[in-house]
Amino acid sequence: MADVLLGIETSCDETSAAVLVRQFDGKGPRLASLVILSQDVHRIYGGVVPELASRTHLTAIDPVVRQALDTAEVSLGDVDAIAVTAGPGLVGSLMVGVCYAKALAAIGGRTLIGVHHLEGHLFASVLEDPSVQPPFVALIVSGGHTLLLDVPEWGHYRLLGETRDDAAGEAFDKVASMLGLAYPGGPEIERLAEEGTDRFEFTRPMLGAGLDFSFSGLKTAVLYAVKASRDLDADRADLAASFQAAVFDVLLDKTAAALKETGYSTAVIGGGVACSKSLAAAASATLGDSSRVSIASPRLNADNAAMIARAGWFHIDLGRSSDLYLDADARMPWPGLVRLPAGRAKRRFIG
Repeated sequence: MADVLLGIETSCDETSAAVLVRQFDGKGPRLASLVILSQDVHRIYGGVVPELASRTHLTAIDPVVRQALDTAEVSLGDVDAIAVTAGPGLVGSLMVGVCYAKALAAIGGRTLIGVHHLEGHLFASVLEDPSVQPPFVALIVSGGHTLLLDVPEWGHYRLLGETRDDAAGEAFDKVASMLGLAYPGGPEIERLAEEGTDRFEFTRPMLGAGLDFSFSGLKTAVLYAVKASRDLDADRADLAASFQAAVFDVLLDKTAAALKETGYSTAVIGGGVACSKSLAAAASATLGDSSRVSIASPRLNADNAAMIARAGWFHIDLGRSSDLYLDADARMPWPGLVRLPAGRAKRRFIG
């Protein structure tokens, strides 16, 4: 059990630290500070350059942690536990955070817990609304992942569906590049889509065909439309709007199907793509009449240390910890995740 916990996140190109402080009113920990340093240098290259990301983490992590402590008005001596992203992610970036966290744990005799990055995304909503509790269906959608989960209780997760090829966020980045937009692509497409209409009839991949996703065909359809355009400047906004609408239709249709299959009434949507206000509006319109939709604010859906801290808090409160042999794992398995056979979403967890 911890009273002050420091969270550290360095899985990709954000260096982030956060401080959670125990409250004794039964409401869960209070987020005392959150600092996120984004690496804008990757915009030049149209994507994250792993070597540049890890080097930037090396120089940024100490001042970021110090700022988080200062903002929370606590000293390092007050910290009695540290949660750090151990995977998945870019191995060089992960190593910076893990090694830093292990050093702080070793010199201060602090509890250490390695956290799975995607589990952190599940806990983001809880930081703003502690009433968000299982059971619920979770849609995690980001640059590297797109998956649907049945969450009967914290720590037990059942995979209902996942992407068979591109993640939705990756598709946004690739389509943005086709349209001559900057990286990262999601915000750029959302901005441009506000000026366009959904007049291109792009396919809705795998709609009505189970709970898995596929976005490579949609990406190819946009490519053909771009090549066929006689005036790309005139078509660009409509292409962006049509692509975005197709992705959101698939994401939300499958989330609705998962809610029906599980019988749950709450959907939690997290990950970098969930920063989109357009997705939040579409989710409310599509799911809101029959279900509660919980989407954290953008700063908690982007990669951040607050969500890692909250997931770590959950595990430490159960008496779990990692030793100083904790290592970064770019393909870290998700503890507690079970893959269900098709049509088995209603089966209760045993164990």
